Amino acid sequence: MIIRKADIYDIPALREMYRELEEDAVSYQPEHFVLGYRDDKFFRDIFESETQDILVAETEGGVVGFSHVMILRQKDVPCLKPQSLVYIQDLDVRSQMRGQGIGTKLMDASKEYGAANGADFIRTQVFPQNTDGLRFYERCGFREMMKTIECELHL
Repeated sequence: MIIRKADIYDIPALREMYRELEEDAVSYQPEHFVLGYRDDKFFRDIFESETQDILVAETEGGVVGFSHVMILRQKDVPCLKPQSLVYIQDLDVRSQMRGQGIGTKLMDASKEYGAANGADFIRTQVFPQNTDGLRFYERCGFREMMKTIECELHL
């Protein structure tokens, strides 16, 4: 298996995996998520960006996982240290390929991407119902730093 930056030839496989991610998101939080479609422009914008990439895990059978990484700066407010971070927007391994270390290799590559781009730390989000995902991130060294809370407005 190799980890590399995605290119236009990976778009069909990436679309399939994004669909899998969206199905999970809809099942976890149908009040916020719907099944969508990512057009070629979505991917080209990432591939052409200087602050984000999609890293793919590839085997002889094709692309089996990906990590969409972004370099972000902390908000410019007086109480926050002026740091940058690598943010994992999305990470997925094809469901039939999970448990084989592919996600860990993608995570390692995401951390290396951040370090190579001067990031101070790595951050992502995970649904609280996604217990497998939570365990995975904890094994990769992540810990809970803040909880996001919300309330629907019925005006």
